[in-house]
Amino acid sequence: MPNGIIVIDKSAGWTSMDVCAKLRGVLREKRVGHAGTLDPMATGVLPVFVGRATRAVEFASEGGKEYVAGLRLGVVTDTQDTTGNVQEERPVRVTREELEAALDRFRGEILQVPPMYSAVKIGGKKLYELARKGKEVERKARSVTIYELELLEGTEERPAGAGGDGCADWKLRVKCSKGTYVRTLCHDIGQALGCGGCMSALRRTEAAGFTLAQAVTLEEVVAAGERGGAEKLLLPVDAYFARYPELRVGGGAEKKLRNGMAVPAPCGDGTFRVYGEGGAFLGLGGAKDGSLRFIKSFFEVS
Repeated sequence: MPNGIIVIDKSAGWTSMDVCAKLRGVLREKRVGHAGTLDPMATGVLPVFVGRATRAVEFASEGGKEYVAGLRLGVVTDTQDTTGNVQEERPVRVTREELEAALDRFRGEILQVPPMYSAVKIGGKKLYELARKGKEVERKARSVTIYELELLEGTEERPAGAGGDGCADWKLRVKCSKGTYVRTLCHDIGQALGCGGCMSALRRTEAAGFTLAQAVTLEEVVAAGERGGAEKLLLPVDAYFARYPELRVGGGAEKKLRNGMAVPAPCGDGTFRVYGEGGAFLGLGGAKDGSLRFIKSFFEVS
């Protein structure tokens, strides 16, 4: 029975759930879940948890993420990216220095209004369901954090009628907290500059501590599956918790922990990767006031 984490380099055109559905078939395991949705136009790091490892999704989803995004100035769309309907086009007269200066106000903790084309629910309805019916509702601004915002490269002015389309295209590197909408960031930067803007591309380079260097494509997984080796691509779930110290238990203590009981802690307070006498990863344990119990168990229940 497969258990572990596989980091997928998602291709454009796939939803995150499409990827999970494909992996269920290849790995022959129903328990498959992802950490951090990517829109169909986006590519890059999508951590997928398989089997008992799906119990770690709640931890992985909380982490920060890093992206390389395309910022197109001069265009405003209803989806805040280039997949949507163009609502407005404006001439662009923005230098690199002016753009750099505008980015300053978007670093650190900022407020974002969730876009209408998002899965945020208001009154029990997902915003994108309302948007597709032509409706727009008031949304409350949310606090998110932009840890790093770097201007990578781009073209400055491309005047309309002079061999260009009046837009200016730039690349941004964005390191941000959970819940950040990068397309909203692009839209808001455009508004701050007075010319409008939207997101033209998005590639996630890091999520849940995993990077592109650890990622494989779905095509590679399918090919490995045809050779009977897809499971070999799975990372052990305890690798995700490597930042916590290791703790080994044995005998009666292991049995009690497996049965959901607390045992005397052979250590100080803290969070630990707990392993059994035979070396199997049992779960994430928390020690407090001399007692140790599982925060989340990862062993298969027979």
